[in-house]
Order: sequence, then structure tokens, then C-alpha cells
Amino acid sequence: MLYIFSGLPGTGKSTLAAALAQRRNAVHLRVDTIEQAIKSSTGLEVGPEGYDVAYAVAAENLGLGLDVVADSVNSLEITRKAWQNVATTAQCAFVDIEIICSDSAEHRRRVESRTTTVQGLKLPSWEQVLARDYLKWTENHIVIDTAGETVEQSIHKMCTVLGVSVLFEL
Repeated sequence: MLYIFSGLPGTGKSTLAAALAQRRNAVHLRVDTIEQAIKSSTGLEVGPEGYDVAYAVAAENLGLGLDVVADSVNSLEITRKAWQNVATTAQCAFVDIEIICSDSAEHRRRVESRTTTVQGLKLPSWEQVLARDYLKWTENHIVIDTAGETVEQSIHKMCTVLGVSVLFEL
């Protein structure tokens, strides 16, 4: 199974993606981590290469029979279709999951106060998040709104919708 996470920075996307990866014992592919590794090792700005690396690593792991959790802003239809194509080519099921925070004030607080575990990653400002080209979805997908919820509540909601055990099991 390929779990395709999408959403603007600060919505809780990476937190939920990591929680799902733990519960499913799945490969967690965070595009921020991949892009930052490329930047750190080459000194170059990264364009579509980060996504291209993620697609290839996802395909390889799906081919091994592993579940993969893809964690990226995934703001364009072309990237959404590309993730779906990875699953289709690997003859695996996929699910599109968009994480949103419908409370603008809360979303802004999150963006302005968050930290990152990705060494060297410069997080976007609130203004950069607002200016991001994030296209509306045209296909059916799952939407998880994290506004007004604790992390635990959002994880519970996501797991319930996906039919995944809420409790973490090793």
C-alpha cells in the first residue's frame, strides 16, 4: 500500500505520516529530508529531483512488498498523479490523504512556532506558506482537518478513517 500524504507546511502532515508509518511498520519517505540531503551534499537548490528520488525509492520498497508512506506538500496535480503512477506501476493500492488546518490563526501559530528534525532545513515563513502554489484537489481523497485537535486526536481520527489500529504495536 502507498499512503500519499499532501498538505501545506504546518498542518500536521509529517507528524501524522510518521505516526502512520510507525503503526504500519512502513517505509516513511519525507521529501523534505531527501531534498535537504541533496542540498547539503551538493550545495545546489533542488527542483523536481527530490520528488524523483522519492518516487524511485518508493517504487523499490513497494516492489519488496513493503508499505510506503509518502510525505510531501504534493501541491500540484502532476506530483499527485506521479505518486499514483508509482503505486499503479508497482501493482499496489494507494490512498490519497490531504492534511489541512482549517483554522487560519492556528495554522499560522503552528508555522511560526514549529521546529524541524531535518538538519539544515530552513522552514518556510507564514508568508511563504500563503504564497505557495497549492492547487485544489479534483479527485476523491481523504481529508483530515487537524484544527482544534491535539496530535493524539488527529492520529486517532486518521487511523479510524484508514482502518488502522490506533494503538502503536511493535
